Order: sequence, then C-alpha cells, then structure tokens
Amino acid sequence: MGVHIVEESAERVVATMPVEGNRQSFGLLHGGASLAVGEAVGSWAAVIHASTMGKTAVGVDVSATHHKSARAGLITITATAIQLGRTMASHEVLLTNDAGERVCTMRITNLILDKPNPKAHLAPVVDPVEALDD
Repeated sequence: MGVHIVEESAERVVATMPVEGNRQSFGLLHGGASLAVGEAVGSWAAVIHASTMGKTAVGVDVSATHHKSARAGLITITATAIQLGRTMASHEVLLTNDAGERVCTMRITNLILDKPNPKAHLAPVVDPVEALDD
C-alpha cells in the first residue's frame, strides 16, 4: 500500500499513502484501501497507548464516511485520540488529499487486552522416555 509513518504517539499517529497502487477499477482511491489504512493507523495509535500499560489492543468497531474521491497524489492519514482508557481507546481518523481536503472521516474503537502468551497454543512438551516409564 506504500504507507509511511510520519509521526507516532498514543495521542496522534500521522501517515501517508499514495493513491497510485490503491485505486479501484474506475481510477479512484479504493474505499477499502481508505478503510484498511485508516484502521491500521488508528489501531497503531491504540497499540502504542496499550503498550504503556504492558498490554495490546484489538479493533472492535470502525465506521467511515467517504466525502470526496481522489485520483492521484498522496493521502495523509491522521489518527487523533478521542479517549484513551484502561480498557478502551477511541480515535478519530481523517484522510485528506494533497489540498488538505477531507476525503474520508473514520472513528475506530479498540479494546485494550493483556498480551497473549505466544506459547499458549502449544501442547505441553512430553519426554517420550518419561512417558514410557509411567
């Protein structure tokens, strides 16, 4: 998608993405690309916030309104915190074109969770020799 992070904190993450390579069949910026990048940037801000508590974040709700199309140039994606809590984080995500015009407005809510144990899905290691001794 060609996304580049420009600024990052729990309160605000700013990124850019080219329209080129993210168009739908009519040559316009794909709405799915807008949603994907907006959710990624908003979730990244929530993960930064969650990491200050030794936790992680997962998206539970996202909504978007497409205001204007884009055929070329660079889209700027800005996620700004609405509320940063212990269990939820909400961000407003604005996508703007090169002229600073609003292309899409999004809101994303992330649930703050304990980090998963990466080995939790693995079966316990059993020594085959000890197993035979039992």
